[in-house]
Amino acid sequence: MPAESESGIQLTEAEASSASDGDIGFIRRGFGEVHAVRQGLYQRHMQMIALAGTIGTGLFLSSGQALVIAGPLGAFLAYSIVGLAVSSVVLTVGEMGALVPLSGGLVRYAEYFFDPAMAFANGWNQVYLYSVTLPAEIVAASVLLEFWITVSNALWITVFSVLVLITALVFVRIYGELEFSFAILKILLILGVNILALVITCGGGPDGESIGFRYWRDPGPFVQYLGIKGSLGRFLGFWTSLQNAVFAYSGIQNITIPAAETRSPRQSIPEATRRVLYRIFLFYVLSMFMIGLVVPSNDPTLLHLTGTASQSPFVIAARRAGIKAVPSVINAVIVTSAWSAGNSYILFGSRILYGMAIHGHAPAVFKRLNHFSVPYVAISCIGSFMCLGYMSLSRSATIVFQWLRDIVAVATLVDWLIVCIVYLRFHYGCKKQGVDRHKELPWAAPFQPHLTWAALTLFTLLLITGGFSTFIHGHWDTETFIASYINVPIVLGLYFGYKFWKKTRIIALENIPLVGLIQFYLCHDEVEPEPKPRKGLAKFNILW
Repeated sequence: MPAESESGIQLTEAEASSASDGDIGFIRRGFGEVHAVRQGLYQRHMQMIALAGTIGTGLFLSSGQALVIAGPLGAFLAYSIVGLAVSSVVLTVGEMGALVPLSGGLVRYAEYFFDPAMAFANGWNQVYLYSVTLPAEIVAASVLLEFWITVSNALWITVFSVLVLITALVFVRIYGELEFSFAILKILLILGVNILALVITCGGGPDGESIGFRYWRDPGPFVQYLGIKGSLGRFLGFWTSLQNAVFAYSGIQNITIPAAETRSPRQSIPEATRRVLYRIFLFYVLSMFMIGLVVPSNDPTLLHLTGTASQSPFVIAARRAGIKAVPSVINAVIVTSAWSAGNSYILFGSRILYGMAIHGHAPAVFKRLNHFSVPYVAISCIGSFMCLGYMSLSRSATIVFQWLRDIVAVATLVDWLIVCIVYLRFHYGCKKQGVDRHKELPWAAPFQPHLTWAALTLFTLLLITGGFSTFIHGHWDTETFIASYINVPIVLGLYFGYKFWKKTRIIALENIPLVGLIQFYLCHDEVEPEPKPRKGLAKFNILW
């Protein structure tokens, strides 16, 4: 007879005999939540949610700043290198998520594969990250509307805040379809502006002038950062652009956060992971390459921070070529991008908070679900931070709000670094216990652990050098220095504080509950259906 847990999960005799008491306790406590929240997301929703949450105002507006800082070749190399490192993060999260599809994603993995104290510290780090990034996107959406009409931003902040809350509190399937539609719009815009850039480069604009690699020759492939002459100035521009690229990719690793609300997660997560990987290079790296072809790094418009579509390098390229209809189209899609990113951030933040509450790392009230089976208390908590958006209405408060956003950027880098550490524990735990990843796990990421070690090294160097510009003579700025490093002692304080309070220990490699997890995967009664084969033109679909 199968043994039934407190959550209603049935454990077979094979599971009970092969797993330790600790393993079974983990399975009962963790997988019980899958039966609490509603599984309304499919594989196409998962990958589009991860992608939609990543493609926000950063790619469309801030990518021009990377061009100003590093030049066309420097920015292209920076986005390529960080894209490769981020690919490692996505791969590792996909491998662990396929085996352990629970709400909260990598925060939960830290608890079972490394140390509960690390789960606590990184969990609150991520809650803060999304709580502050959410109002930032709301403010961005309101500012973008100034491109057409001048009304108090307070009105638009209120409207977008209400829309985001309503979207988050209804059926997760409705949310998934909405984000799916937004992602399609973003993808079409990216493809459209890249084709436009290619046409302009080849001389297909109204003026008929062929550009080619002109701007790679003059003003040149690299920029002398902060006026520093020679190769050092060019290298510092490239290195600063690496950090710019890290923040542009922020959120791409969150493909497993809504895993408990995804149907057939052990099929959906690996498939979504594979597809997100090549989109990283198709959308980010290719876009940065095309931007470097059509806009010179010394264009004065790039330095004019309007916050609207006029700041987009693609709009600048269209105007330089004499094409007038592009700005309004781009601005319209960027508005939906900001709204979409807000939807994703409230989902990510609330599911992390819900997952933490499940395991006692947050107050139990955040476990409450409404009749749509969504964690409404956690959503309300994260959503309340949208009120910070009103700070942007005051000039002095805007400085504080920008400072908070800078800290969030560093929190993203800390998050990625922790993902790498947790995965290495998972990987070497499999090796220690004789688990063949390629045969016994639902999915094994390629190029591991070498790719993760490389990414870990890069992220560590970027974190250490995040505020290097403040140490250059004549460029000291206290706010920049604090924003670049304050997140590190905060996370360490949370980690060691929880560790001292709860007396936790780093889990030994041989004690990681891999056997119980694998047995649950192999023997659980609810077998996931085989995926339907693609037919006809669907075989060539690269979107989902």
